[in-house]
Amino acid sequence: MNEQVTNISGRKDEHLRICLEEDVASDVPTGLDQVNLQVATLPETDFNSINLSTSVFGKELNAPILISSMTGGSGKTKYFNQLLAMAANEFNIAMGVGSQRAALVHEGLDETFAIVRKEAPKTLLFANIGVAQLNEGFGVIECQRAVEMLEADALIIHLNALQEVLQPEGNRDFTHLLKKIETISKGLHVPVVAKEVGCGIDSQTARLLVEAGVRGIDVAGVGGTSWAAVEMFRQTDPARRALCQAFTGWGVPTVKALRGLEALPEDILRISSGGLRNGLDVAKSIALGADLAGFARKFIIAANDGYRALRESIELIILELRTAMFLSGSVDLVMLKTKLDRSGTDVNQSDI
Repeated sequence: MNEQVTNISGRKDEHLRICLEEDVASDVPTGLDQVNLQVATLPETDFNSINLSTSVFGKELNAPILISSMTGGSGKTKYFNQLLAMAANEFNIAMGVGSQRAALVHEGLDETFAIVRKEAPKTLLFANIGVAQLNEGFGVIECQRAVEMLEADALIIHLNALQEVLQPEGNRDFTHLLKKIETISKGLHVPVVAKEVGCGIDSQTARLLVEAGVRGIDVAGVGGTSWAAVEMFRQTDPARRALCQAFTGWGVPTVKALRGLEALPEDILRISSGGLRNGLDVAKSIALGADLAGFARKFIIAANDGYRALRESIELIILELRTAMFLSGSVDLVMLKTKLDRSGTDVNQSDI
């Protein structure tokens, strides 16, 4: 394995270790604590008949939950991808993998990603490449290889300007990327989804991405894992640590980012992620217009304790979502989208 790939794989393992061992949560609130659902004191529905199913890109899911993009590209991360894929298969929920860059430049790492489709033969899977790689020579061919590696149903292009600028080895050339995203969106045979990695997507960028052909937006807002904090724990130079620390709250909080998608066409997939804690946050996200709700670090921490802990974590989220739907009188996700409580002022504040 060449030095470049060894460095990429080592960085992935380091990121994984930091996320498991350090406090890397943003101290900026997501805004979800200020969002309320309508209360149905007399729900007039049967709890056991509530329907959580949804359809995304032609795939039927049992619940609107996404195991968000996290891992792959090293031996350690293959283990986690296998566990996460087993859970995605058991619960028939969606799953994304981490950046496939390492596997695209070295064939020996393919299996750390391909294991996902082997364990989850029918569920909705998202391949993943970083937008910065489009300025490193990646094009439609490389993106197609990423999709084929997973037999994926869609491709995520993750936008991580903050992470790249804070990494000593990061790519800081973000010029002409919108046009290249448009080329990828038109050239692939699967939909392209644009995803932030914890800084949120502003409404103007979301609109430009959709105009460029992107079929979905994952807001990944401020409020969850801060990759500035993750990078801070990697630094040994005090000045670089201070730089990272200064930007741990940078970006658009999750609720504000979701609200910024309201003007997009109805057929654009909306994914809420970034600091979601439980199934109630999933319900609030759906009421705010999301189609899927993603969890990353929560699931990787559970998986670190074994498959049983991961399974129980997902079961609880589903139970919490079903309970929120019951208490708001929602028999399905379509009805839940009408259950945002707008009687107060919280969700109308300009800073949410």
